[in-house]
Amino acid sequence: MRRRSSRSTAEHSSDIDMTPMLDIVFIMLIFFIVTTSFVKESGIDVNRPTAQTATRKEQGNIIVSIRANGEIWIDKRQVDVRAVRANVARLHAEQPLGSVVIAADRDTRVKVLTQVMDQIRLAGITNASIATESESR
Repeated sequence: MRRRSSRSTAEHSSDIDMTPMLDIVFIMLIFFIVTTSFVKESGIDVNRPTAQTATRKEQGNIIVSIRANGEIWIDKRQVDVRAVRANVARLHAEQPLGSVVIAADRDTRVKVLTQVMDQIRLAGITNASIATESESR
């Protein structure tokens, strides 16, 4: 009696090649990471004051917005003036090369603007900028 030899598993392999699917998953992951790393707006609109010396910064920024009624917004959330320091420090740790920009409404009280600037400096950031509109002639 002759014994049948078992066929090699390579001939009858029904494995699916996962390489193309993994490539697509990694490309999608990279796409979503890149698209979420653009400049984060504060989530509110303010009427910025105009200035003749206004320059445009292209680097990713941490934007702190102040409304005319004194509301402070960071990263699309309203925060108290006492929470500005912690929020700015956290965002600066996530984006160490980003600068801090204060987008204050032109009718914002100087007291609120000064308190926000003080909290930003207490967070260790000494080069905060104030957002303005270019003055048209």
